[in-house]
Amino acid sequence: MAWIMAYAGAVPTAKKSEHQLQAKRMAHIFRKHGATRVVESWGAAVPPGEVTSFPLAVQAGPDDTVVTGWQEWPDQATQEAGFAAAMQDPDMGDMSDMPVNGKTIIFGGFEVLADI
Repeated sequence: MAWIMAYAGAVPTAKKSEHQLQAKRMAHIFRKHGATRVVESWGAAVPPGEVTSFPLAVQAGPDDTVVTGWQEWPDQATQEAGFAAAMQDPDMGDMSDMPVNGKTIIFGGFEVLADI
């Protein structure tokens, strides 16, 4: 089965357009390096929690929106090699101007158990 690399982060709400442009650019790069699908989502109904929640996990401030995304890869080995290649791809450009707060991103790799 496929391998999923997923993440969540916080983006200043005022930078939605910039984030969307960057997400599309990165999706093309990940696809070029082996991802079979790339999905990026903008939080529309992400409630705060008292103990745990997406906003707490990514340290979203009052002017931030929670974003999530995931990439589907054929397997873990392809994801690891493809991600490493993508990070070296000249099309990746300068990552220092990312709208998402890179210090608070949470991410992980997941084995697909069901795909219905």
